[in-house]
Amino acid sequence: MSLSFQLRRTRRPAAVALAGALSLGLAACASGDDDDEAADDASHGELTVQYSWIKNEEFAGEFYAEERGYYEDAGFSEVTAVAGPSTGVAELLEETVDVALSDAASVGAAIAEEDVPLKIIGATFQKNPFTILSLKDGADIQTPEDLKGKKIGVQSSNENVFNALLNANGISRDEVEVVPVQFDPTPLIEGEVDGFMAYLTNEAITVGAQQEVTNLAYAENGVPYVAETFTITDAFLAENREALKDFLIAEIKGWTDVFQEPTADTVDLVEKFYNAGAEAGDINKDFGPLPPTTGESLEAEKELISTEETEANGLFTISEDLQAETVASLAAAGWDVAADDLFDTSLLEEIYEESPELKDYLP
Repeated sequence: MSLSFQLRRTRRPAAVALAGALSLGLAACASGDDDDEAADDASHGELTVQYSWIKNEEFAGEFYAEERGYYEDAGFSEVTAVAGPSTGVAELLEETVDVALSDAASVGAAIAEEDVPLKIIGATFQKNPFTILSLKDGADIQTPEDLKGKKIGVQSSNENVFNALLNANGISRDEVEVVPVQFDPTPLIEGEVDGFMAYLTNEAITVGAQQEVTNLAYAENGVPYVAETFTITDAFLAENREALKDFLIAEIKGWTDVFQEPTADTVDLVEKFYNAGAEAGDINKDFGPLPPTTGESLEAEKELISTEETEANGLFTISEDLQAETVASLAAAGWDVAADDLFDTSLLEEIYEESPELKDYLP
């Protein structure tokens, strides 16, 4: 167990917590008779966030939160981003990170199979971004039935998600030849696999810029769950509600900027963090320069993030209908988990009740 997490698990008087938080990590918010003064004096120390993927446009909102000081304004001395790929489940359970940007299938599978104490407290992507990408003049995989007898490239961290697609469509794993791949779609382009597990906002666009492609979108084929989920352990939620609320507020501000700033400016910011990730030795170093299609990817992301429900309720919110839809898609994939065991939306409910102006993210 990391030292910082041990400290978070310990409740201490406000005055002691405030002094200790500056040097010892995330602690309870300072409190006092004056709520405004308490908010101004709050210090949450450090927070570690596991990204699901490399430092690219998928985390543009996080980049704005860091670049424009929203994390600092929220009371964090530092928010450390750990580059993926990862579902974040193992890191959360090992207590090496505090928050993970994950997906409902990976989290739901862990809860259903291992009864792990995890909760999703919000979701950036309201729609499932995964797809099975194929070439139009190749396998041209248009329906789940087309998967049968095909070679499908699947990354190890996406095994649960791929199994969800198969299970939801009544396809046995032995009816498909799964080929272990990394995240570079070259095996698809060179014909080594017929289909490639990809993101609609990433590889589907970069490969599609070179040749005509076909997408078998998970959201339209039995697995319409939320993704890029803010996921935490039950214990961390119990001990750090106010800090998590402040973190989510900083995230809301960052993603609001993504919608309100010119796309070209956001691409420049993404490139800055992308290159910094490569220099830091993150997996970014293996992916070359930022793709010229990054602007298109950002626009595609907005279609997954912004819906009628988020326009009404605010970014990251997960309506009861969407929770039910997510749970139903997991059940179809073979994972039975109750909505209350998977989701806790109370933090966002409190945030938007206290600060309804944050709902206005559109320009």
